[in-house]
Amino acid sequence: MLGFWATLSAALAIAAGAFGAHGASSPQAADYLRTGGMYQLVHAVAAIAVMGIARGPAMLMLIGAAIFAGTLYLMALGAPRWLGAITPIGGSLLIVAWVWAGWNYWRT
Repeated sequence: MLGFWATLSAALAIAAGAFGAHGASSPQAADYLRTGGMYQLVHAVAAIAVMGIARGPAMLMLIGAAIFAGTLYLMALGAPRWLGAITPIGGSLLIVAWVWAGWNYWRT
């Protein structure tokens, strides 16, 4: 099931990047979509790469990317800018996921 969520996350990241490149309402919205899409896509692929040995970190990567990118996507679509205060929570989860994955690899 984790692989399903990772591939769905990657598809959403591609869609966000395409919308940012071709349909965003402003340069700021395009930047939010581009940044969110990049982070989400990288972490979807990373989750697939590590899920065999580090399932917990892979799941945390997807959750962190969803929070990070999701808040940016919402702001690109006109949501209040205070959502930007939530974005670093997703980024922090991504950092924890990478450290946790590294720990799992260290132990094996």
